[in-house]
Amino acid sequence: MLASRTTQQALRRLAAGQPSITQMGLTKFTAPAVIGASMQTRPVATQKLSPADSYQILVEQRKLRPTSPHLSIYQPQIPWILSITHRITGSVLSGAFYIFGSAYLVAPLFGWHLDSVSMAAAFGAWPLAAKVATKFAFALPFTFHSFNAFRHFAWDAGRTFKNAQVIRTGWAVVGISLASALGLAVFL
Repeated sequence: MLASRTTQQALRRLAAGQPSITQMGLTKFTAPAVIGASMQTRPVATQKLSPADSYQILVEQRKLRPTSPHLSIYQPQIPWILSITHRITGSVLSGAFYIFGSAYLVAPLFGWHLDSVSMAAAFGAWPLAAKVATKFAFALPFTFHSFNAFRHFAWDAGRTFKNAQVIRTGWAVVGISLASALGLAVFL
């Protein structure tokens, strides 16, 4: 520590003062030996570029970048399929809620009949298969998102983190969601 401080102070004194002949000979060898071991030098060639030219160089460099293979290299697995499905169903449910709520609020202004009696009468006129399919389409995102939320709550509690448990609970959520959505569509 003392040797490095002494060297630094000597070099600072040499740089600050007017060097003599002996000091010039000394700095030629000591400064590069001390500093040059950790410092790299290379010639720099710069040129003036317009913003358009520099942007064009950047575009060309971006074309040469490798792209990540993303999902095409991975085998589909239940954890990531259910993860994205959970996000999609959450977005669909919240989006449908806000769209219908907004439409219900402005319905009187536009003369739309979105009251319960009108909707029940219109839905009652549909064929049975269309009713069941529509109820299933509305029930499935709701049941899946609800049951998968319990799976996430278990993860938040620090349980079912092993791969086998994640896969087992994933398939259980899929099965329970399909069965409950079908039950809601057929029996309600």
